Amino acid sequence: MAAGPAPAPLHLVLGEDEFLTERATMGVVSAVRAATPAGEDPPVVSRLGGPEVTAAQLFELLSPSLFGEARIVVITGAAELGKDAVAAVLDAARDLPAETVLIVQHTGGGRAKTLAADLRKAGAEEHATGKITRHTEVMGFVRSEFRGLNVRVAPEACEALVEAVGTDLRSLASACDQLVADTGGKVDVEAVRRYHSGVVGVSGFTVAERAVVGDVAGAIEALEWAMHTGVPHVVLADALADAVNSLALVGTQRGVAPGDLARQGLPPWKVKKVQAQTRFWSIDTLGTALQVVSRLNGEVKGMAEDTSYALERAVRQVGTLAASA
Repeated sequence: MAAGPAPAPLHLVLGEDEFLTERATMGVVSAVRAATPAGEDPPVVSRLGGPEVTAAQLFELLSPSLFGEARIVVITGAAELGKDAVAAVLDAARDLPAETVLIVQHTGGGRAKTLAADLRKAGAEEHATGKITRHTEVMGFVRSEFRGLNVRVAPEACEALVEAVGTDLRSLASACDQLVADTGGKVDVEAVRRYHSGVVGVSGFTVAERAVVGDVAGAIEALEWAMHTGVPHVVLADALADAVNSLALVGTQRGVAPGDLARQGLPPWKVKKVQAQTRFWSIDTLGTALQVVSRLNGEVKGMAEDTSYALERAVRQVGTLAASA
């Protein structure tokens, strides 16, 4: 089999998400191995990193090999490397030995924060692995997973999968792969519900949907379970804001055709559901709810000392507003 095109020798995997970081790293490793000429041994993979790593250890690992074998060196936890270790990585990055590929995992912060920028200047190929928290980002991740599996999946099925599985990317990636394998690529809402009907989990969308129809007790119960199972507070706040903003879009344009609403940013499959929810709302209560979710957005991003309390208060307020309309 012919070898693939030679990958870049220097890679910067930049971001805080552990799953995406490892996936990007293994993607580079796989590409390097695929480019190995027929008849040659695949490169050896070595990992080293963290705050206790010394410059001497890095120098030994990154020095030219006496036997000239192909190597892949992965530096983990690069954001916490010491000054001498950072210098050793940069010296190697600027003049990598032949047959050596260097992959540096960096969060973008830490005591070695400037290393990321220096690696860019050295010509590193960058792989973004920042945390995905917003609803639109999670949905985009799910869609890209299905595209990578050569399957087209409707938005409502992607939404159903996130509602069933939650926002953990590793779990979502596994669920996408399993669904495609088990259904032969025919993934729809019914298939998602059939395969995940036994999943015990609550997403931010569950909380939001109960709140915007006035089910205060149900929304608080779902919120408590979501927080207990580790759903990020930013995700919960974003889901509530998305629900209220969708209601505002539809509720202030009663009678507008679904197609026209879709052109304003609301997916066609979602219009009917939101139109049904608008019966719980008036223009005045929607205006108040928009203020509630706007304040919550700031609170979960650092303005509140207790984000759990801020979330519960906002969910109660939205649910009460819906119940009073």
